Amino acid sequence: MYLYYVYIIKCSDDSYYTGITNNIEKRFKEYEYGYKRDSYTYKRRPLVLEFYQEFNDVLQAIYFEKKIKGWTRAKKQALINGNFDMLQILSECQNATHCKYKD
Repeated sequence: MYLYYVYIIKCSDDSYYTGITNNIEKRFKEYEYGYKRDSYTYKRRPLVLEFYQEFNDVLQAIYFEKKIKGWTRAKKQALINGNFDMLQILSECQNATHCKYKD
């Protein structure tokens, strides 16, 4: 049985890179050593592995990765810090037309 990892890497320019792999240690070393010159992280080294979550199901991992890639920086930081209350707040729609704000 394979394990899959969704991870967030913090780059030297303070940006975040999110990805998926079945070997977290190998993948991070590839990024650190600049394995692919055309990758997002190549010119943004050094890197820090800020977060990863393990999955048994590759489809769940892919779904979670895509979800995170659409998040704001603040939501990613809340996840990294384990601040699930803030993650919930940041996930709520703040739009005035949202059903929460209707009479």
